[in-house]
Amino acid sequence: MVSRTDSCRYRLEEKPMVAFKTIYNWFYAGLIDIELNVLRRKGKSLQPRETRGKFRIGTPISKRPKEVKNRQTFGHWKLDTEVASRGKSKGCLATFVERKTRFYLAFKMPDRTAKSMFLAIEQLCTLFPKEAFKTFTSDRGKEFACYPLVENLDISFYFADSYSSWQRGSNENANGLLREYFPKKTDLAAISDGQLAKALFDINNRPRKCLAYRTPFEALLNES
Repeated sequence: MVSRTDSCRYRLEEKPMVAFKTIYNWFYAGLIDIELNVLRRKGKSLQPRETRGKFRIGTPISKRPKEVKNRQTFGHWKLDTEVASRGKSKGCLATFVERKTRFYLAFKMPDRTAKSMFLAIEQLCTLFPKEAFKTFTSDRGKEFACYPLVENLDISFYFADSYSSWQRGSNENANGLLREYFPKKTDLAAISDGQLAKALFDINNRPRKCLAYRTPFEALLNES
């Protein structure tokens, strides 16, 4: 890696060179295969860019009906994926949270593919009547490339903006609760159905201030 001192020396000798900022940008874009700890840096560092891939087609969240944001109607779901830490198996969890009631579900997946995600979505759809699914919202991870199949089920699918985690606050909060049961180093492929069911039971029976101290399960029953 070229230091600032080397950079000044190269300019003095009129040698061709690449700016150090460009090199750092290449690193964060995943174009240079080195470890983060070899970089000399000050202040807050960037995180390496997401490597699992994204896509740009699909309906953006700006087109989503305003009633979804207001949480006044039931049937609007946020989708996400929880993965094991690096070095673990490909096993992961598809997570779903209903916006109005905060009711939360998760299904085990063997990998982070669109096929596995759609199978999880089909599982979800067997648990509730068709009217319980008005919209889905997710990020643009490639596992959600299955969205045309979802739209064929008459469920509108919207995508949050990149680097806008505040648009998926329900996901972030619910996934954080799940991580209390399965920390980041957990091999999610190894957890049992019973362990997952117990965690979801606890989360959905936890009183929430945003629900006037009702539980998500109680809020869900109120919708039936």
